[in-house]
Amino acid sequence: MDKPKNQLITEKSIRLLQQNQYTFYVDSKLTKTEMKNWIEQIFNVKIEGINSSRIRTKKRTRLNLNYTSKKKMIIRLRSNYSIPLFLN
Repeated sequence: MDKPKNQLITEKSIRLLQQNQYTFYVDSKLTKTEMKNWIEQIFNVKIEGINSSRIRTKKRTRLNLNYTSKKKMIIRLRSNYSIPLFLN
């Protein structure tokens, strides 16, 4: 299973970095508990909370309109921790 796919960089996600929150696109089958365990082991940080949402996207073909979904997770770290790959 592919864990986090990539970091999401938008105006909102950059503002959330100031509040020690990090945004990722993740595999749609990934649960909050799996994501928490994976992030804590890889980056050696403590997570305070996780919010997840599914984003519905449109894919147009010539004859019909198909919908697919992506999953986004916002991870809130405890105050003394940060992920070194991101700028605060």
